[in-house]
Amino acid sequence: MIVAVMPSRATKRGSERTRLAADCDVLICGASFAGLAVARALAGSGAQVLMIDRYAIGERQTSACAVPTNWLLALDLDQALRQSFGEFVVHTPGATVRWPLPSTFSTFDYEQLCELMWRQTDLPDSAFETATVTGRSGHTVHTDRGDLRAPLIVDALGWRRVLSNTTTVSPPHAPMSRGLEVHPAGTGDAMELWIDPGYIRSGYGWSFPAADEVRVGIGSFWPSHHVKEPTVRLAADLDLPPTGYQGNWIPHQLRPAVEEGVFFVGDSAGHCLPLTAEGIRTAFYFGLACGERLQGVLAGHMSRDAALRDYAAFSAAHKRKYSLLLGLQRVIGQLTATPAITVLARALENPRVAAWVFGRYMAAAGPPPRHTLAGPPAATPMPSAATA
Repeated sequence: MIVAVMPSRATKRGSERTRLAADCDVLICGASFAGLAVARALAGSGAQVLMIDRYAIGERQTSACAVPTNWLLALDLDQALRQSFGEFVVHTPGATVRWPLPSTFSTFDYEQLCELMWRQTDLPDSAFETATVTGRSGHTVHTDRGDLRAPLIVDALGWRRVLSNTTTVSPPHAPMSRGLEVHPAGTGDAMELWIDPGYIRSGYGWSFPAADEVRVGIGSFWPSHHVKEPTVRLAADLDLPPTGYQGNWIPHQLRPAVEEGVFFVGDSAGHCLPLTAEGIRTAFYFGLACGERLQGVLAGHMSRDAALRDYAAFSAAHKRKYSLLLGLQRVIGQLTATPAITVLARALENPRVAAWVFGRYMAAAGPPPRHTLAGPPAATPMPSAATA
């Protein structure tokens, strides 16, 4: 049964967008998975935390919203679960195969999950404000509603990496993938993937049922390739209307997790996994790691500089895993139009092969926290660079 949880906030518009000018202990810019994970790890710290985002919490979904079920359970977010799957049904030009999963994946309701995570932070509603971040000078963050200051600042704003003062390359020339999705009303009983150049030359398509809607989309490893036409065509092939568009650019390389005293987490740090573009689990994983280091600073267990160094080392310790996945992304992108892709797909039908492959893949950002919440949220054990 799906339990409705309605947000208590809305994006402030017009005359409600009064000036903001405040100092706080921790300023979290970005209120989706990564930012909320950071805030969740700070619960009980007693610190003055302010979270800002252009949109209200849970207002703007930009992904297919699927994640390993054990992460939803570990974070006490299973109320948002929509539908669970024990296998992937994979279509290539030469075959349709089934990949058994060692543990289930689940689709979830974005708005509800974000609201649940916000409640876990134990912050008052006044700790969240809608504002558009425009840049940063030192420890001052500039927004369209005024300047905000904090000794601990987190950029969880996504691929634009707004709080960085370095020159960045923008799409379609940046090292990014791109995805587009529709989510019409409908039902289904299988989580499906298409690795087929008939839809996209280098990338994949998907259909993820979520109770009363089906999330259908196309992802391209090459940012210069357009994805709208194949998304519409895939939906039509599934007898679904192309309604409810959402999409985004997806970084597929790690970026520095620390810059000029700012913590970067989620897509702003390139934490989205190459090959699969899985970014929700990684946002939880790195967001909790970042938040626990901030908790250490607030509790007086480490200095801010030590927390920055430790978090940067923790993120960088995953470079080898990310590089391996990026290499696989490039190989798969070249094999999509060849018979080899069907051979590889069929190999994963073997349960032992699938268990080994998915086990190694899941280890790229995991495991989930060992303890669920009981009452007020408690900090999870802090991972280290040595155990990453």
